[in-house]
Amino acid sequence: MLYLIPKPLHRQALKIGHRLRHHWRRVSGRTGVGVSIVARDLNGRVLLVRHSYGPEGWYFPGGGKRRSETPEQAALREIKEETGCTVSGLMAVGIIDEELAGAPHRAHVFDGVVDAVPQPDGREIVEARFFPTHSLPEPLSKRTRARFALWQARRC
Repeated sequence: MLYLIPKPLHRQALKIGHRLRHHWRRVSGRTGVGVSIVARDLNGRVLLVRHSYGPEGWYFPGGGKRRSETPEQAALREIKEETGCTVSGLMAVGIIDEELAGAPHRAHVFDGVVDAVPQPDGREIVEARFFPTHSLPEPLSKRTRARFALWQARRC
């Protein structure tokens, strides 16, 4: 149904929704649970996305976990929604406990391989590209750097 809304209007709605979610997190203080996927292509490059909302920068695909799903299910759903890709060999890398918008947040970080070219919808995700691990683009958020460091540490 949301795809009936023109893309520019949808992107504006996402920006407003992002601000409202962050305000609700600060007010409620409830612990949020999310997922991030360090998705690699067959050449070992990692997939990063740029959102149409929030701070400018590159992020790993991911998002919030629904109450009815496991972290693994959330990871598979999020990467499909954001990039159109499916992941094979999904493996848990670790958990990061952090603060997001003034409230506690638990991020489940996963690793996996995609064998397709990402197709962002131009609404939530405006760009998705693979990058060599030694040459990541800027800006990268503090949270993206923490997830990348965790992923690298677990690979060694």
